Amino acid sequence: MPVKIRLTRMGKKKQPSYRVVVMDSRKPRDGKYIEQIGRYDARQDPSLIEINNERAVEWLQHGAQPTDRAKKLLEISGAWTEFKVARGEIHTVGEKPEKAPVEAAPVMLDEIREEAEEVIEAVEAEEADEAVEAVEAADDDTIEITTIEDTDATETDEA
Repeated sequence: MPVKIRLTRMGKKKQPSYRVVVMDSRKPRDGKYIEQIGRYDARQDPSLIEINNERAVEWLQHGAQPTDRAKKLLEISGAWTEFKVARGEIHTVGEKPEKAPVEAAPVMLDEIREEAEEVIEAVEAEEADEAVEAVEAADDDTIEITTIEDTDATETDEA
């Protein structure tokens, strides 16, 4: 059900006042609404804007889409800013976003740390074996090189 936050007209002819309501977008302008979250009277000086910000933010978090005029009223009342802060789109100065505490994380962290240490030990053992093999292979190569150089040197001395 597509839910909208919008205005319904109240009052007499040529003397409008409005209710800020949450309703199905397919209903008529003054039709049955789900919940009234505020009211707006533009004829007063200054204009009267009363909105239950908690309910407005809750409906916005559940996916209700405000009309242009309703969004403007939500911005004036501060509900729109509260909604943006709750979504994490706006960060206030001096405050850090709250993180939900996770109790299972330390246990998982210890398990991951143990697994990582085992992998590191295995890799170090393999690297050590490879290093020993490389040194042995290097010793064999130098011996062969020296033997080749010795034979070349003896041939050139005899010639």
